[in-house]
Amino acid sequence: MDINYVILLFVIGFISSFLSGMLGIGGAIVKYPMLLMIPPALGFHALTAHEVSGISALDVLFVSIAGVIGYRSGGYLNKSLITIMGMSVLIGTFIGSFGSQYLTEAQVNIVYGILALVAAVMMFIPKKELDDIPLDQVTFNKPIAAILAFFVGIGSGVVGAGGGFLLIPIMLSILHIPARMAIASSLAITFISSLAGSIGKISTGQIDYPTAVIIIIAGIIAAPLGAKISQKMNTKVLQNILAVLILGTAIKIWIDIF
Repeated sequence: MDINYVILLFVIGFISSFLSGMLGIGGAIVKYPMLLMIPPALGFHALTAHEVSGISALDVLFVSIAGVIGYRSGGYLNKSLITIMGMSVLIGTFIGSFGSQYLTEAQVNIVYGILALVAAVMMFIPKKELDDIPLDQVTFNKPIAAILAFFVGIGSGVVGAGGGFLLIPIMLSILHIPARMAIASSLAITFISSLAGSIGKISTGQIDYPTAVIIIIAGIIAAPLGAKISQKMNTKVLQNILAVLILGTAIKIWIDIF
């Protein structure tokens, strides 16, 4: 593998995983289009949509747990939320990851475009300010949380994402979870989802392992750094960064599709 290609992959993995740790998004919302578009644009080997989704699934497994470690001491992990949404997203992701082998490259990109667009719209919906609520007093609708997590799992399983870029908007806009708790808990749920996604992608032969190793190493270094920085930032800033990031990605994907 060319050293310049290795450096490029490391940079892509580092940037996307740093944002993952900082915003609780698992990194796939950024990593998927970066891996798909940047290497061929610079004259390097082009990865297929199935390879990118496989790499993303395996990478999210490592990056999400690294991010959770960064939040562990902050007291923002909601065990009930993680258990309920985690189990539902696990089942959905199994279905999506195994079923993705029957989809074409264009169909995988379309699924990603739909997920990114929905997430972008949800992030711009006005939200009630909840960050001042004591964390031990936070409640949420458990059946709704389970149902939505299941469908997120199906879509994210197809594209190799952990689903954090959709789970956070759902937690903020529908379940009314405080922002910092939503970011931290989504990383834990994303880890559970990525277990199913990785098994599905590995068993169906959708992973380029040399590339995945480089991306994972970069992610393990970058994700905890992002998590630590996020705990010192204003949550409004974090939400705005995430909204702009998702919207820009959605626009780019749909332009390429058409």
